[in-house]
Amino acid sequence: MADVNTGPGAAVLQAHGICKVFGQHRALDGVDFEARAGEVHALLGENGAGKSTLIKILTGAYQPDEGEVLVDGEAVAFRDPLQAQAAGIGTVYQEVNLLPNRSVAENLFLGRQPTRFGLVRKSAIEAKAREVLSTYGLEIDVRAELGTFSVAVQQVVAIARAVELSGKVLVLDEPTASLDRNEVKRLFEVVQRLKARGLAIIFITHFLDQVFAISDRVTILRNGRKVGSERLDALTPTSVVRMMLGKDLAFEHHPTAVAEGATGPVRVSFEGLGKAGRVAPFTLALHEGEVVGVAGLLGSGRTEMARLMFGVDQADSGRISVGGKPATIRNPAQAVAAGFGFCPEDRKLDGIFGDLSVRENIIIALQAKLGWFKALNRDEQDEIAGRFAEALDIRAADHDMPVKLLSGGNQQKVILARWLAIDPSFLILDEPTRGIDVGAHAEIVRTINRLREDGLALLVISSELDEVVAYSNRVVVMREREMVAELTGEAITPSVIVAAIAEHTAEAR
Repeated sequence: MADVNTGPGAAVLQAHGICKVFGQHRALDGVDFEARAGEVHALLGENGAGKSTLIKILTGAYQPDEGEVLVDGEAVAFRDPLQAQAAGIGTVYQEVNLLPNRSVAENLFLGRQPTRFGLVRKSAIEAKAREVLSTYGLEIDVRAELGTFSVAVQQVVAIARAVELSGKVLVLDEPTASLDRNEVKRLFEVVQRLKARGLAIIFITHFLDQVFAISDRVTILRNGRKVGSERLDALTPTSVVRMMLGKDLAFEHHPTAVAEGATGPVRVSFEGLGKAGRVAPFTLALHEGEVVGVAGLLGSGRTEMARLMFGVDQADSGRISVGGKPATIRNPAQAVAAGFGFCPEDRKLDGIFGDLSVRENIIIALQAKLGWFKALNRDEQDEIAGRFAEALDIRAADHDMPVKLLSGGNQQKVILARWLAIDPSFLILDEPTRGIDVGAHAEIVRTINRLREDGLALLVISSELDEVVAYSNRVVVMREREMVAELTGEAITPSVIVAAIAEHTAEAR
C-alpha cells in the first residue's frame, strides 16, 4: 500500500457547496462533506437522498455544477475516475468489478504487472500478491481463479487492489449487501486494519447496526441536502433514523384513519411466506377495507415482501389464500388473475410504458387479464381511460399523448388507474408518493383513504411516517429483511415506528 502522508485525523478529501442538477431535478444542493485520515465515515440516506451522486462527484464519474472538491487541501477537478484514482481515491462496489476467470494475483495487479525484458514476471506477481493479501489476514492460493472464491474473499481482493492503486481514500459502496454475518465480521476486520494504517474510509450502507459497529462519524443526506454530520458516539440509532426520515416525532394520528378492528372479512392472507436471502418468512392477513402500512429503512425487506406477494420473485416457503381459498401465485400473471395489483417503487423503470399513450397504459393490465382474444375496442378503451382519468384527476392534454410526457404525480396516477381498472381485491403500493409534487402527494393520500372506504385491501409501503400514520389500520415494521413488529391503535405513531425500526441496533451497541 502507498504510504499515507497526511497526519492522523486530518481531512484528506473534502467537498464544499456541491450542487448537481439533472434537468429540473436538483440532486445535490450545497452539500459539504469530508473524509479524514484514520476514520470510517458513514454516508446515509434513503433512496433519492443524493448519496450516489455525491460519491460519483468525489470519484470523478460526475463533475459538480457548483462547489469544489479538495484533496489534501488542494482543489481538484477530476475529469474521470482514473484521475481520482491517481489522486488517491479508490472505490469498491457491492458487485465486485474484477475478472472472475483470471487468477487472484492477476486481478490484484491487472494493468501494472511487473515485467522483465517486456515479459510479465508471473512468479513475481504471485509472490507480491501473497505478501499484500497477508497484510489483510488472507492466506489463499493466489494462482486460483478469483471466481472460485466466496464473495467476501473477492471483496477483500477488490479492496486490496483499490488501496494499492490509490492509498488515501477508500470508498466502500454497499460492500456487505451480499455477505452473511461471519463474512461481514471478516470484512470489518480488514476495514479496521486499513483505518489503523491511516486510510480515510467512506462507508455507504443501509444496515444501521453495521454503521454503529464500524463507523466513527456519519453524514446524513435527505432530498439532496445535508441534514447533519456528527460523531456516532454523540448519536443514538433512534436519532439517526429520525434524521434520515426527516420526522420530528410530533405527528398526531390522523382523524381519517379507520379505528382498530373496523375491518371486514379477510381478503388475502400470507402464511410463512419467505425467500432465503431476500426476506424471512412472514405471516400477514389483510381485511376488506383495511390499509396495512409497511415501515422500515431502505434495504429492510419492504420491497422484497411486496415482490413475493405479487409473484415477481418466487417464494421458497409459505402459503397464500385469497378469499379463504388457497391460491398459487408464482408470477405476476397469476397475481393479476387472483385480483392483485402492484404499483412499484420505481415508476419509470418498472411502472410506466413511456412511449405508450396514457390510454394504453391504463388499459394494459385489464387487457392482459381478459386475454388478447377478447381485445378491448377503441371505444371501450376510451371509456375506461376517461373514467379513471376523471376519478383520479389525471391531467393530460389528451389520452393519446405518451405517458412519459406527464409529470411524476400524473404518471403515478396512471399506474394506479391501470390496477383499479381490473377491479382488484388487493392492491400493493410501494412508495406511491415518492418524487411527486405536494398537490399530487395529497391527492394520492386522499385516494388511498377513498379506496379503503370502498372496501379495498391495501398494503402501502412508505418512508413518509406522517402518511403511514394517516391512513393505516395497522403498521408492520421491517428490519434486516424480517417483519419485527405489528402496531395497532394508539401505537401507530411516528415515535413508536422509529423506535421499532431502531430497536435491534440499539441492543447491538
